[in-house]
This record gives sequence, structure tokens and C-alpha cells, in this order.
Amino acid sequence: MKLAVIQNLPRLGLTTTTASLGSPFLSPRLSLSTRRLRNTSLTTGAAFPRRKKDGHDRASLISAGTVIMAPAIEFDQFILATFFASLFALVLVYVLRRSSRNRKDDANSNRSKMNRGLVAVSSQNDPVSTEEDDSGIDVIIVGAGVAGAALAHTLGKAIIAPNEGRRVHVIERDLSEQDRIVGELLQPGGYLKLIELGLEDCVKEIDAQRVLGYALFKDGKHTKLSYPLEAFDSDVSGRSFHNGRFVQRMRDKAATLSNVRLEQGTVTSLLEENGTVKGVQYKTKEGNERSLYAPLTVVCDGCFSNLRRSLCKPNVLLSSLSGGLVDVPSTFVGLVLENCELPFANHGHVVLADPSPILLYPISSSELRCLVDVPGQKLPPIANGEMAKYLKTQVAPQIPPEVREAFIAAVEKGNIRTMPNRSMPADPVPTPGALLLGDSFNMRHPLTGGGMTVALADIVVLRDLLRPIHSLKDKEALSKYIESFYTLRKPVASTINTLAGALYKVFLASSDEARTEMREACFDYLSLGGVCSSGPVALLSGLNPRPLSLVLHFFAVAIYAVGRLMLPFPSIKSFWLGARVISSASGIIFPIIKAEGVRQMFFPRSIAALYRTPPLQ
Repeated sequence: MKLAVIQNLPRLGLTTTTASLGSPFLSPRLSLSTRRLRNTSLTTGAAFPRRKKDGHDRASLISAGTVIMAPAIEFDQFILATFFASLFALVLVYVLRRSSRNRKDDANSNRSKMNRGLVAVSSQNDPVSTEEDDSGIDVIIVGAGVAGAALAHTLGKAIIAPNEGRRVHVIERDLSEQDRIVGELLQPGGYLKLIELGLEDCVKEIDAQRVLGYALFKDGKHTKLSYPLEAFDSDVSGRSFHNGRFVQRMRDKAATLSNVRLEQGTVTSLLEENGTVKGVQYKTKEGNERSLYAPLTVVCDGCFSNLRRSLCKPNVLLSSLSGGLVDVPSTFVGLVLENCELPFANHGHVVLADPSPILLYPISSSELRCLVDVPGQKLPPIANGEMAKYLKTQVAPQIPPEVREAFIAAVEKGNIRTMPNRSMPADPVPTPGALLLGDSFNMRHPLTGGGMTVALADIVVLRDLLRPIHSLKDKEALSKYIESFYTLRKPVASTINTLAGALYKVFLASSDEARTEMREACFDYLSLGGVCSSGPVALLSGLNPRPLSLVLHFFAVAIYAVGRLMLPFPSIKSFWLGARVISSASGIIFPIIKAEGVRQMFFPRSIAALYRTPPLQ
């Protein structure tokens, strides 16, 4: 190592190296070895030997006043600055990466909201958001079907101030009269709700037919099941009609209220801000994009709803259709039979055919609706005549003889229509400012015709909950009662839903011997009369929607099937088959109950939301 010698250095004795001599700055630090060197040299003028790396000594003599710079560890003045600069750079990189990640998460969140039908809005930057205060609308209703039209009239006539009802704006995709093949049978329980809502006159002047019960047909046998209507007025019964006529009557009645406005348009998304739904974005009939704001938005746009994903939890147990929310167990093939009479007047007819049930009921004084259930989602094509061939060869022989010719004539006429049968248990995500209602919220197999009964019962519950709230802008009270709504509706809705799903599975033909026994036992059990028929029919009609009664009757059918197997003498085979019947019955009903919610069905009093009901007036 080359030594650097500095002559006549001041007593400060600064230490430096060859590399640092050319620097305009000198380090102010003194190493311990340098200080010792300075003191010794200045005092004694001694010479200091230095050892080479090979171990040999080398003496260097210096004169007094001369300083030899020792090989000390040096600290550059830039080290500290470099350390802090590096630390600052690391912090800066971390902040930038975190900001980038947050922007990416926000983008993903916005895309997720868009996929679920939500659009984020900002009341500060969005000039149209001022409509929230200026429009004066209390409720936006998406859809004007049975549920939407009935709710619009109900809320519109609700008195919140002298001569003042809630201001309702209804947006419906198509306000013209629709021609549907479902939603044509209103059970007596639904008719009672219609009376309670003041809409009973909507079944008048549309050639609606009274329905007094059901008739079941199986393998040439039949049994008649009448509704238990003895305790009600003579006008109370079921009603069957053209769905489009019924809906138009309710729309017309809602439109008579000055504070209810019906507009034709297509809602594309819900407007959301900080987790609260503020309103809707929609296209008018002319194609213009508009935003509308209100404290409460009710989504009831039917079974094909494109908004339910934003307000419902996907059920992974169901099919992937509609975002994993909806199950499609079968499809109805619909026909209109003309100028014929059913074996039992004013009764719906259910044929336990192979492979699945057939429904027949009047929809006017001269027309019958026939719905042929086809399991699964794969249908014979209509265009090439495969469907007509299937109906003539497989279905027609199982139709009651009184209407068989009319059935074949309707097939040959060619007006064959189809409608997927959807099932979706209610599993909402409570969202401030929004509510689901009708088929967009909850569906069951239409075999029992319970959809309109559930929707009208829900409207009665919602009306009573909103009654004490003068202003729906009271977000805390509104959110509290919306959560209560989802709990209070459960006993009625879950009973009808469970019965529809369980009865459809029991009525399906099966190669499984246990299922076949259950099907036979169900028909024979209902044929016994008395409580064995009136109990299940009261459940089906919505007159006695009690979950416990449903479970008791269902397992009574299973036990009845097991009892028949034990006659005249029990055997190992009959015991084994009986065990399979009980297992099959459990496998049918328990998954449906689980999807509906065991606690909500049987223990609603254990849910806090049940006690958030409005005070009695």
C-alpha cells in the first residue's frame, strides 16, 4: 500500500488517503489509530515500522513534524446521505406500488359491480345526481308485472300525509299486454291477499274462472281434492285467467293514482354510492340514457332479471345459468285447448303421467290451458315436427279422454310454446336502498301455482313495514325494516316453495322402486279424504302456510308408504324397501328446507330482525 505523506500539517492532524487527496472535501472524522499516531509523532518524532503482507518489516524514518498516515477504516461523508436516499427511494417505490394496486383493485371492483348490474356514482361530480333531491320520487319500481303493478298501487295509495300517498315511478320494459303460458292460476290464499290490497276487482271483466280445487289422475284412477273454503266468504276461491289481461288490469288501476307514473323503458343497472343503491340507470322507449334517483328501489323485473345478481348470493349448488343463481329442473310445453270441458268443472287437473306431470285448467269460458312438463332442459325441436310427434305419441294417450281430441287438435294447429321452469331460493344480500320482490327474488316450480300468492303476500308484509315511515329518506329506519322484510316473509314463502319442489319430485316417474312407492303412496294418501287431503290442499292453496304442518304431512306420506309395504306380512325385503322410502323422502325435502333456511322456517323468533316490526296502529 502506498503511503501518503503530508508535510507541515497543522495540529488538527486530519487523516486522509491517496484516493481522497484529489477531493475538494476532507473528512472531519479522525480514527482512533490516527489520533494515536499524531500524538506520538508530534511528541517523540519516532519512526514507525510497517509490515508488508509477506511478514517482513520495513522501516520508514521521518523527521520531526512529519506525519505518517495510518491505514485506518474511513467513513465517506456520502454514506449517510446514500442511506437516507435509498430509504426514501424504497418508501417511494412502496407508495407507488400500493397506489397502483389500489387503482387496480378499484378497477376490478368497478368491473365486478358492472357485472352485477351496479354502477358507482358520485353525488359531487355527477350533475344528474341532483335529481335525487329534485325528482321528489319516493320509490322506483323496476318491472310492472304482477308484483310490480300490485306494489305500485299499494304504495301509491298508502297515506303518509293528509291526501298524500307515496310518489312511485315504475319502469317497465314493455307496457303492452303480454301473452304468457304461466302465471295464470291464483290460489285462494293469493286471492285473499288481493282482497287485502284492494285489488280484487282486477280479476273481473277478464273472463276469469273460479277454481275450487284439484283433480288427480293416475293409471285410470282419479280423486277430487277441494279447497277447504268453509270458513270463508262465498266469493273466496282460486281464480284462473289470461295472465296478460290480469296484469293489464292492475297496471290500469295503478295508473289511476296521480302519484304513480308508469314509463316504458329498460333498466340497465342500479346506481350505487358507498354501498347504498341510489337509483337506476335506464334507457327510455326512444333509446335515451337516463338516471333516476329515489330513497328506495324495488327490483321485481321477473324471472329473467338482469339485476338480481347485485342483490342475491349465488348458490354454487345450482346451475351456472344466470350467474349460478337459478336451477331449471324442467320445461313446460304449453297449448290452448278450445271448446272442450274438463271432467271436473272449476277444478285444476293434474295427471301423474310418465315421465312427469301434465296440468290442465280453464283460462276463460271457452279455453283450457294444457302444460306438459318435460324434465331437463333438452326438448324435442318444434320446427322439424319432433315436438308434435312426441306430444301425439307419448303424451296424448295419457290425457283424460274427455279432452284428448281437443289436445290433438291443438297440437296439429301448431301453436306450441315453451317456458323453462325455474327454481331459486331466496338468499338476498341486504343492501341499503334496494329490495328484491317477485320472481326476480324467489322462484319455485310452477306445478302448484304458488308464485303469485308468494308475491302478493310479500307486498302485504312490505306495506305494513313501510307504513310507519313517513319519509323513506330515513335510511336507518328503512334499512332496518328491509332486513325485517326478508325474515317476516319466510313462513309463507318457504312453505309454498318447499311444497312445490317436494311435490314435483314425488310426482316424477322413476325407475327407483322407493320413489315409485312414494309416488303411489302420495296419490293414495290424498285419496283417503279428511285431514289427509284437506291438510295438504290447505298448504298448497296458501290458506294454511305452516312449515311444520308441511313436514308432518310429507313424512306421513312416507310412513303410509312403509305401512303398506308391511302388509299383509313384513319381510326383510319390505323392511329394506321401507328404509329406502324414508331415505328417499328425506333426500327430497331436507335439501329444499336447507336451501330455504332451517332457522328462518322453523325458528324465526330466534332472529333479531323479526322484532323490528312497526308498532300496531
